[in-house]
Amino acid sequence: MTPAAHISAAIEILAELSARRRPAADAIKDWGLSHRFAGSKDRAAIAGLVFDALRKRASAAHVMGEETPRAVMLGALREARGLAGEAIAALCSGEGHAPAPLSEEERERLANATLADAPAHVRGDYPEWLAERFAEAFGDAAEEEGRALAARAPLDLRANILKSSREDAMRRLAHLHPEPTPLSPLGLRLPAGPSGRGPALAAEPAFVKGHVEPQDEGSQLAALLCAAEPGEQVLDYCAGGGGKTLALAGQMHNRGQIYAFDDDGRRLTPIYPRLERAGARNVQVRAPRGGADMLADLEARCDLVLIDAPCTGTGTWRRHPDAKWRLAPGALAARLEEQRELLAKAPLYVRPGGRLVYVTCSLLRDENEAQIAAFLAEHSGFAAVPAEEAAAAAQLPELARFASSLGLGLRLTPRVSGTDGFFVCVMRRG
Repeated sequence: MTPAAHISAAIEILAELSARRRPAADAIKDWGLSHRFAGSKDRAAIAGLVFDALRKRASAAHVMGEETPRAVMLGALREARGLAGEAIAALCSGEGHAPAPLSEEERERLANATLADAPAHVRGDYPEWLAERFAEAFGDAAEEEGRALAARAPLDLRANILKSSREDAMRRLAHLHPEPTPLSPLGLRLPAGPSGRGPALAAEPAFVKGHVEPQDEGSQLAALLCAAEPGEQVLDYCAGGGGKTLALAGQMHNRGQIYAFDDDGRRLTPIYPRLERAGARNVQVRAPRGGADMLADLEARCDLVLIDAPCTGTGTWRRHPDAKWRLAPGALAARLEEQRELLAKAPLYVRPGGRLVYVTCSLLRDENEAQIAAFLAEHSGFAAVPAEEAAAAAQLPELARFASSLGLGLRLTPRVSGTDGFFVCVMRRG
């Protein structure tokens, strides 16, 4: 396929996404299954175009004056790819499988349209209904934060210290040119390829043998701020696929016990092969069984309870740019209710003197500082650990600079920390 044909295919997929509310990855996969002639490199190039268009959907549509799939793709070629109007015109020849030639209006807009008069949510490429919440969270920096969330994310890995060190993992992956992450002492960062995608880890012996695990640096830091110690009793209350469970097992050097629980047993399915590959032997998976109380024996016994709470995922938009346009106000309301329920139940398992750690990959104050303030108002037996103290306990004192200015806890964002967006608050039971 030619580059021009890739653009036509991307427009076709964007049209499918505008007609049906579904994950972009599913639409891209379905397109590939129905167009078998497209090779893996073609599919990667098309996916890169689709995701770039979704990252810049608002600004691209503003530039072109409409929000059709073609307009968004053309605008994104300028806004995301930096192509000049003439270069875009050359790709849109109408010949073969190329998009139709540019109209005079399209040429004019690509040459002269600006974002100078656009509102912050357009310049920052985030949904208009979140504009007030972004302003609340970031003030005058809302547009910049949005633009950072609209950028491509690198591929971060965590060295599994049950089997390797970061230095050893970097040697094993030297052919991929990894760099150490600036904040996590366990992280490796791999550069993205031209399509914006990282290497195929499934073919890498270092991954297959469990020496490294994909995990954004922000997620690594959230796990490190739990300050899990060997010998402790730990409950990962929303374990899901087990990303933070694995990180905690490494911190504990397989000593002590981690109980991995999730109220939806289907989410736990990936954890079993991941635990085996990582060599994590101190994890008990507590999957739901009908109406049985799977955690009754843990009441007031845990040194650490981690709530990796379900959330809107606004901090992960670099990796899932379609999610920001699929997110609806009703979803936020549902997540807030789930978070309140988790914060009501989890304290039951924290022993006196133990820690409750609340984590989201959201940047919205409603899901973060506001939830913590409400929790502490209702649970006088808990107190928030100051950011400086939490960072010091994790042996990462430099993280104290990410203390939230909106309340208790720490905030990581792509603009400020170069990671996905995360919120972490450590609380201690008296």
